[in-house]
Amino acid sequence: MDALFPGVPSVVDWGLGRMRAALAESGDPHRRYRSLHVGGTNGKGSVAATWASVLLRRGDRTGLYTSPHLCSFRERIMVDGAPLPASRLLETATRLRPLALDLGMPLFEACTLLALVVFAEEEVDSACVEVGLGGRLDATNVIEPEVAAITNVALDHREHLGDTLEEIAREKAGIIKPGVPVATAEGRPAALSVLQARAREVDAPFHRVEPRRHISDLRLGRDGTRFAFRTGAGRSLELRTPLPGAHQATNAALAVRALELLPQPPSAESVQAGVAGVKWPGRGQIRRFGDARFIFDVAHNRAAAVALARVLAELAPPRPLVVLAGILADKDWSRMLPPLVDPADRVVLTTPASAPPERRWNPRAAAERVGGAVPVEVSREVGEAVGRAAALAGSGTVVVTGSCHTVGDALRILGASPFGDD
Repeated sequence: MDALFPGVPSVVDWGLGRMRAALAESGDPHRRYRSLHVGGTNGKGSVAATWASVLLRRGDRTGLYTSPHLCSFRERIMVDGAPLPASRLLETATRLRPLALDLGMPLFEACTLLALVVFAEEEVDSACVEVGLGGRLDATNVIEPEVAAITNVALDHREHLGDTLEEIAREKAGIIKPGVPVATAEGRPAALSVLQARAREVDAPFHRVEPRRHISDLRLGRDGTRFAFRTGAGRSLELRTPLPGAHQATNAALAVRALELLPQPPSAESVQAGVAGVKWPGRGQIRRFGDARFIFDVAHNRAAAVALARVLAELAPPRPLVVLAGILADKDWSRMLPPLVDPADRVVLTTPASAPPERRWNPRAAAERVGGAVPVEVSREVGEAVGRAAALAGSGTVVVTGSCHTVGDALRILGASPFGDD
């Protein structure tokens, strides 16, 4: 990222004025294609990736903008399911850099500008855009989508979004725009009432996915998650996503419900093929290296850690089960670790080298807090931690989790591309 926009500060400095000015100077590229916008605490990347996969099967040239990445910035800006060449991104960033510097754009804003310009120049038909942080003042909130989705609301990024579900929900509800239909899978009254109030305020059609009502015949296996989804028209649609877990069935159902709200919704055949063909690495992703099975999951808050623990209980992977976790210092690791430690036979804690220095936690302090029935040890570097976890697991299973940084670092060490088939 630094190579794309050297000199641009990597800070959180919210506001839409700079983005709007930059887009106006660039000819409003975001108005040259259809767009879909998704926010929420967890699962928004899965929804965006599912949208892109379905629309690609429909025949759209499709852009996908997500963050953060695992191994390479190229993963953030995809066209037709593939990262763009680094040279393509660098050439465009070089053209946009003077404008970004002149306007004082923070790094995420400059990267969002890059994505929206690239999608126009690549002549995409549809762009699936994931909110970076929050929603109301996030750099992505300049787009004019045909549909919006909000996955859920949980206590995360409290230093930026607020200390209560209601406060965080208000920030996420900021992507709901006048007259634009919105779908959500959030069901807790405290957050749901905030989202509904915003939709009423701007006259946006509001739709809910309720897992207990709309999802049935849920089956979790090593090939992913199968379920029946009750569509908005009341039909039952059989779906399979390669992403494991009941929470991924909810994400897929939300993605499909939002697609139904488009002015030109995709066919059932496109939906089934797209949901089945989605590629979204690091979300319950199972790979084998040597004798051990590895499960990579970027769970980075309490809600995601609980969801991962449920997946592990359902999959019952070969034991011993070794959890390799590296969590960022600004996360509530004291509440994240128990659901990850409880199902494990051994735990290895580490610090991802790719994490910014100010966000690196103290794994030794964490080990002292959670040590007990399950043996917990610390490896200073991810490379050392991967080797140690694999040795402890033998022919069992290593679960790599805690953050995108940890999963990405481990994949690099193992020589695996996130979107590869190796």
